[in-house]
This record gives sequence, C-alpha cells and structure tokens, in this order.
Amino acid sequence: MRRGFGRPLRRAFAPDVPPLLRRANQMLSAGNHAEASSAYEQLARAAEARGGPRAPFFYIQAGRARMLSGHAADGVELLERGLGLFAMRGQQLKAANVGPRLVLELSARGYTAEAQQVSDYLDELIPGFAAPSTEKKASRRPALPAHCPACGAPLRPDEVEWVDDSAAVCEYCGSPVYGEG
Repeated sequence: MRRGFGRPLRRAFAPDVPPLLRRANQMLSAGNHAEASSAYEQLARAAEARGGPRAPFFYIQAGRARMLSGHAADGVELLERGLGLFAMRGQQLKAANVGPRLVLELSARGYTAEAQQVSDYLDELIPGFAAPSTEKKASRRPALPAHCPACGAPLRPDEVEWVDDSAAVCEYCGSPVYGEG
C-alpha cells in the first residue's frame, strides 16, 4: 500500500470517541435534530477553545442539524462559523470542498436565500469561489461506509482526508476508515 509522502496513517486503531459525539450522531440519525444540534455545538465550542482541528466540522454539523430543526438563521450562522474557522486556519481548500456541498444541500431543501447567503460568504472567504455545479466528479477510490464505524458520523468521500488510496480519516473522531471494495 502506498501512502502520500509525509502523511502516515495517524492512528492504527480507533481513538476514544467522546460519548457526546456518539450521542449527537445517534440523535441526528433518529431525527432529534434540535438536541443533536446542541450537542454538536457544545463539541464545537470545546474543540475551538482548545484549538482542536475538528471544531469546524462540529460547527458545520451543528448548523446542518439546526437547519433540519427549522431554525434556518441560526443554522446558517453555525455553518458560516465552521467555514470561517477553516479559512482562519489557512484551510481554504477544506472550505472549498465542504462549502459547495452545503450550498447544494440548502438549495435542495428549499432554503434558496440561505444557500445564496452561504455562497456569498464563501466568495468572501475564497475569492473566485464559484457556486457548485450538480455534476459529480469521478473517483477512483473505494466507496466508504455511509457512517464512521467508531463514532457514527456521516462520511463524505470529498470531505474526508484520504491518507492513501484505500483509507481515510473520520473528520469527527479521527478514526481510520477503510474503503469497501
């Protein structure tokens, strides 16, 4: 197996997953969006306070859950906080990968004004940002499971960090996740 130069697999085993993260993912899966949003936001604030690398993802997941609970303005605020943290940390590529998916998700749910707001915010963060197209990019990597086996978070192949051609790292708990097939 080949790994990218200087990018060894961070952990050979699943780290201790915070119980609050597992609970947040379970609540989201069960449709309890308001409580899931609160849990993700609590995780995000704690991670941000300690400079944790997962804080932006927790804010984005909190925003998604808040939107699903019917609180669009609060949801957009959390989404923008997560995207802004990426930019503030010099991770514009992460924002450029995650942002278009958020815009498409908002549009698909009928939140066109909010989708435009996030798109405009992305354009401020990343000059030259273009609204996403609906075309899918072809991928040669194996399919990932829909959810992380360790924490239950949703896995999106274009948002995870791939450490080699068959393994990625869960953006929420840091566990290695191996492709299927």
